[in-house]
Amino acid sequence: MKALTQVQVDAFRRDGFLFPVAALTPDEVATCLAGLQRLETELGSPVADADVKWRSHAYAHSPWFNDLIRHPRILDAIEDVIGPDILVWTSTFFIKEPHSPTFAAWHQDGTYFGLEPKEQVCAWVALTDATAEAGCMEMLSSGGAPRQLHHAALGLAHSINRAGQTIMEAFDDTNPVAMALPAGSFSLHHELAVHRSAPNRAAHRRVGIGLNYMPTHVRVNSPVRLSAMLVRGEDRYGHFDLIDPPSAERDPAALAVHQEVSDRYRANYNVQVKRHEHRDAATAR
Repeated sequence: MKALTQVQVDAFRRDGFLFPVAALTPDEVATCLAGLQRLETELGSPVADADVKWRSHAYAHSPWFNDLIRHPRILDAIEDVIGPDILVWTSTFFIKEPHSPTFAAWHQDGTYFGLEPKEQVCAWVALTDATAEAGCMEMLSSGGAPRQLHHAALGLAHSINRAGQTIMEAFDDTNPVAMALPAGSFSLHHELAVHRSAPNRAAHRRVGIGLNYMPTHVRVNSPVRLSAMLVRGEDRYGHFDLIDPPSAERDPAALAVHQEVSDRYRANYNVQVKRHEHRDAATAR
């Protein structure tokens, strides 16, 4: 084990989530928040109010974000649960403004990913305190037997998820665990972990970043070939087109790469939404 104890790894395998894990120093948190502020100043709006592409894949256009996805404390924990050869294939800003109605319905991250096998793990990094009052994630234990549940992309108002997806079949939602995180710490959750989050009732902005990691042997079941970034070890499989870190913050080359990564990701996402809907319709017959 590099960062986690065997007890922690066993808990992650059983429940599908683990928290909190310490990572960033106050100075590192400040660096990340300053980088976010520069981005939002350029956009002229909060990330959530800009084009959807700006919510994701910031490692393709911002060196500070690239440093974050390679943070040794985060990667050491990720290696403990998925192995030494690690790709980042997406990332997302999850920001709730003070006293905001923004929420997430019960869902599983991997529903519209199309990853095979399902071994993707999200490191959710808190840049401000993600308290229960601020609408932290609430998790349900998988009890060591995770399975894909039926979802619908409902476009829910105020949903923090791009498709407003929610679970549509019956499941046991008793005993959720509020995954509160102090600023600078992170949690881990598997792509099949069932979770939600409530609106932000706090007076501060809840700023979190989801970093999505997977072992290099994972592939996407899609006609769309996606991009990813190798952050540790080696890629002996070639399932993704590997991109390099940006040399400057949002220079023309970085912006072109980010646009290409975003376009491919969105195209695959649309494929997976239709595939999931078709599978649910076939099951219902």
